Amino acid sequence: MNRPIPVSLNSWIKIKLVLQTHAIVKWACYVGHSIMHCLVTGGAGFVGSHLVDLLLQSGHTVSIYDNFSSGRREFLSHHGDNVAVIEGDLLDLDAVKSAMDGIDIVFHLAANPDIRLGTTITDTDLNQGTVATYNVLEAMRVCGVKKIAFSSSSVVYGEADVMPTPEDYGPLFPISLYGASKLGSEALITSWVGTFGLQAWLFRFANIVGARGTHGVIFDFIHKLRADPSRLEVLGNGRQAKSYMEVRDCAMAMIHLVTNTDDAINYYNLGSDDTCSVSRIAEIVIEESGLSGVSIEYTGGDRGWAGDVPKAMLDPSRMRAAGFDTKYDSEGAVRHTAQILMKEIGIDDE
Repeated sequence: MNRPIPVSLNSWIKIKLVLQTHAIVKWACYVGHSIMHCLVTGGAGFVGSHLVDLLLQSGHTVSIYDNFSSGRREFLSHHGDNVAVIEGDLLDLDAVKSAMDGIDIVFHLAANPDIRLGTTITDTDLNQGTVATYNVLEAMRVCGVKKIAFSSSSVVYGEADVMPTPEDYGPLFPISLYGASKLGSEALITSWVGTFGLQAWLFRFANIVGARGTHGVIFDFIHKLRADPSRLEVLGNGRQAKSYMEVRDCAMAMIHLVTNTDDAINYYNLGSDDTCSVSRIAEIVIEESGLSGVSIEYTGGDRGWAGDVPKAMLDPSRMRAAGFDTKYDSEGAVRHTAQILMKEIGIDDE
């Protein structure tokens, strides 16, 4: 008689999560929907490469458009020849038009990944955000591509006085150049919907964290500890608190909502309905580093840099009503990311 193979509880949990991920993605992309040829701008980047993974896993054809200013080829290397990689700049309109041949939908994720950069090079977000989005839309218009999914951001809400912040909150007054570029891009997209008949999905991201991270507070803290394991500098007073979302949760949500919503303009907050403070993130990173005796030192002030929104909590109820929920809450996403990046970056080989 065959006997069951003993499996630990942790192994069962891992198996269950793998099956859930596989089932959600397959269900979202196959039930009643055709296979698409997807163009992912910024597809070699942090969020983009995870989106590419899941689109390919779901059977879609994927082309990537990236200038590799922040994207990394190693994020795509495991796909071999299964993706078409176009190295180009979105500011080159003719090149963008050429990339649209045979495309069914554009996932437009390419942008300046560092919100702080706009404080020193003030046209960064104008060019890499708003102008780049115009070129994508114009190329779509010329080439007859009708669907676009856009990675916007919670920073379009500015310093919202309603939290959790719903999608219909307003008026919208972003306080960073990055936020202004995202809001401007949203407006361009909706104007193309109204004028040229496009269909759009606007995704207002929480702070996205996870494997392959190349910037952000967790990434910065690990590098600071590598440089000096005895102390950790924290910008601001540490009481800044925001919603966080794990990157595969984010990519899965995008696919689910594109597949299962069908208005002319579909707009959703992507995130969790809780927050994690910067001081708590510092504690988690230190815990996961295994270091002892680390002093946390705060630079002071209520925000980390000019244009930083110190408090942000999204209302993801519309996302949940559309049938998607996250695997991690904010603190869970932060801890998972600290564990993953600690392995990717290392802590003791600076």
